[in-house]
Amino acid sequence: MYPPRPSAPPTEIYTDRGKIGKHACSDTAPLTARQLQALAVAAARQLGWGLLWVARETRSWHRRARLIPDTALRDDALSALLCKRGNIDGAALFWTLPRDRDFDLLRLLVAHQVMWDFLDDADEHGANAGTTNGRQLYLALVDALDWPGGLRDYYHLHPWREDAGYLRTLTETCRELCGRMPSYTSVRELLLRDARRAGVQTINHDLDPDRRSAALRSWVLSERQADPDTSWFEFAGASSAVLSRYALLALSAQSSCANSELDQVYGVYFPWVSVAGTMLDSYVDEAEDIAKGGHAYLAYYPDWATAISGMTRLVRRSFEETDGLPHAERHRVIVACAVALYLSHDAARTVARRPTSRRLAQAGGSLTRLLVPVLRLWRVVYSQRST
Repeated sequence: MYPPRPSAPPTEIYTDRGKIGKHACSDTAPLTARQLQALAVAAARQLGWGLLWVARETRSWHRRARLIPDTALRDDALSALLCKRGNIDGAALFWTLPRDRDFDLLRLLVAHQVMWDFLDDADEHGANAGTTNGRQLYLALVDALDWPGGLRDYYHLHPWREDAGYLRTLTETCRELCGRMPSYTSVRELLLRDARRAGVQTINHDLDPDRRSAALRSWVLSERQADPDTSWFEFAGASSAVLSRYALLALSAQSSCANSELDQVYGVYFPWVSVAGTMLDSYVDEAEDIAKGGHAYLAYYPDWATAISGMTRLVRRSFEETDGLPHAERHRVIVACAVALYLSHDAARTVARRPTSRRLAQAGGSLTRLLVPVLRLWRVVYSQRST
């Protein structure tokens, strides 16, 4: 159940730490000359090379998915590639972070996102097989980044298993490409720790809401070593996202990666950018989640006003945390694109949602407000190309 809506949006912003105020609106991503230059460089790389390579890689995985003999797994693979295609373009944006173009990095980001979306669907549709099955499936995400290392039987407990090597090929492709990253050894351990957290997804797919909430609370208590200034469900939501892994993979493509930069960058994407993405995803999927009785992280807030304030706080914090990062402008482009991608969704543009969506865009600063209509146009063009 979702919390009730107020009759009008509140004029003040409240968080669990008190009132922020009506005009807590300092620009978190101003359009400075350096910021606009970073945006132009990222756009040129993505439009000139990125989207073409992503389309090529996606077609390759689509051809492999069509060969899956098991109907259920084939449907999961093809549906993930079709219905979650925007996720792949979003993952590919992270190849704009390194200074030089690295097509191996781009292929790695695409393969990992294809695997993530496939496992998400396969686990959800096999939820009746239990969380132990889900955890076994998600070991593929860990093994895909564990270069060098062994492989396991990911379908050991799954109702379906004949995929003509689709999941294994995804895993081996990621491992091979990880081995080509110049600084992979520097990020490997943190990547693996982050990937192991992805097993929380199988709890998210538990069909029993009471059991699911209790299991999530228990999981957070066992997993979280220190309070990162987030609530228990915000931490679980951050762990349910993949953006922090992509930031680490982008760092691995650099010729060198200092531990200080690694810690700084990871601290921005986990938990802040990751949990903001999870909550915004819940925001635009609300109607679908209600219709299907699905799990929604936004519903853990006690009421709608607190939920919106919580999202506003998370979006602002995501941008504020980029201050002081090496090449901070590049990271702000990534964060702004992630936020704007959700706010350009049809569900965020309904008459009832427009005031709230504007407020969230305001929290993302001028860069986000600039990108919302741009990505709205991209959605329209992409939809036309998909029909």
